[in-house]
Amino acid sequence: MATVITWVVSALDCYPRSQGNSDVVINVHWSCNGTQEQDGVVYNASVYSTCAVAYSGSEPFVPYDQLTEQTVLDWVWANGVDKVATEAAVQAQINNQINPPVITPPLPWSQA
Repeated sequence: MATVITWVVSALDCYPRSQGNSDVVINVHWSCNGTQEQDGVVYNASVYSTCAVAYSGSEPFVPYDQLTEQTVLDWVWANGVDKVATEAAVQAQINNQINPPVITPPLPWSQA
């Protein structure tokens, strides 16, 4: 089964007032989560980070109560977060769970 990737914005840090506007977003807390089921086992992985965003005043201001998660994620991707690389990192975590690159088997002299 293919990995299902979801992006989530969990918090927004704001200046109470800036450039004549209120609740101006300056930092986005986000995560990229992946879930994959294989052979009846569900594997999960995620990457969490923050991304600074700057309102320049030259773009139309979107009031805080009119923001959508997609709009904010677009800001994240436009401000240095590589969407493709992040999703690949989540997939790599899942792949490593399915086929671990390093294992720790029981000691050969210990009883199972």
